[in-house]
Amino acid sequence: MVSKVSGGPLSGLRVVELGHFIAAPFCSRILGDLGAEIIKIEAPGKGDPVRTWGKTVNGKSLWWSVHGRNKKSVTLNLKNPKGLDIAKRLIGTSDAVVENFRPGQLQRWGLGPQVINQLNPDCVLVHVSGYGQTGPDRDRAAFGVIGEAIGGLRHLTGFPDGITALPPARTGVSLGDMVAGLYAAIGLLSAVYEKQARPDAVPRSVDVALTESVFSLLEGCLPEYGKLGHIRQPTGATLPTNAPSNAYPTGDGRWILIAANSDALFNRLMALIERPDLAADPRFADNPGRVANAGEIDAIIAAWAKTHDAAAVAQILADRDIPSTLIYTIEDCANDPQLQSRGMIQPIEDPNFGEVLHPGVVPKMSGTGSDAIAWPGPDVGAHTQEVLSRLLQMTDQQIQTLKHEGVL
Repeated sequence: MVSKVSGGPLSGLRVVELGHFIAAPFCSRILGDLGAEIIKIEAPGKGDPVRTWGKTVNGKSLWWSVHGRNKKSVTLNLKNPKGLDIAKRLIGTSDAVVENFRPGQLQRWGLGPQVINQLNPDCVLVHVSGYGQTGPDRDRAAFGVIGEAIGGLRHLTGFPDGITALPPARTGVSLGDMVAGLYAAIGLLSAVYEKQARPDAVPRSVDVALTESVFSLLEGCLPEYGKLGHIRQPTGATLPTNAPSNAYPTGDGRWILIAANSDALFNRLMALIERPDLAADPRFADNPGRVANAGEIDAIIAAWAKTHDAAAVAQILADRDIPSTLIYTIEDCANDPQLQSRGMIQPIEDPNFGEVLHPGVVPKMSGTGSDAIAWPGPDVGAHTQEVLSRLLQMTDQQIQTLKHEGVL
């Protein structure tokens, strides 16, 4: 079903998004950024709740400008038999469906896996849910923050005992949802590729859990526990696996991150701060030794960093090619020459706001049309007319009648 047309690398791939909030919409945004045609089905009226999240202008979310970009918004009342029928017909023309409702919701609408398979045997169905489609917790409600906690990450974002009584901090964005969205995109593309490469293969469904997506990021935590009974504990601004790698205070009250955790980088840093004796100390000769004595090393580096203001220490470290940076705010990101040169700060004209800054497309791919932001997040139902007339050959009169009936 995937047609060969010019544009981004996923041009010709059609995906129906039955999603709301973050995880499934983030998945389809990634695919849309790379050229896939995304048909986002929303309930008539308010549409996706994220349309009103974050900072708003005239009641419209600036985040939505990014979150909904490169998607076609089609309104359908899936509780209405006519709306359900239209959804089925759209699925019949598509390569994949991605959804992130609670397990069983699609069946309750009459769009369960068996129905979709009958409508379109080649269609890949991608589920994103809190706990997955099976298991004792499958029906429990969850958001990204729940996935981050059960996946083990939230425990690690805290500080060591005795530093503070505050709970472990969130990451500041819905990381669990977006990681799950990335896995959903990978799963969707894998299933589509298999069907193309082996046409006789049984179409696969994709089952992504928020909890498992985060859990998969935990490096060596599980084998360390399984073999040694070791439970990794929060370590604040550093990591327990390499040193020195920490945030150090500067003389003007900012923080500089320094990651000099290879032998060569450590020796170079010690020469820079005029402590060659530490580079020669057998206790610090390799990474395990430095990890065991990280507190002593960090105190020495911090004392050096405090003798410079932030801009000066950042330049000194950069000149010596030591991995380091100040901690960026979004203002710093927007004005960073490297991000700008890579097209990661994109001024986009949004009819609701005028010019809006968007993050560029990731990953970068060679060729024309591989990093295009065709349009910002559309208004609810902005593409209903175009999609239904083009894909389903519905007339303007039919569409207007369905709108009056509350179907669209």
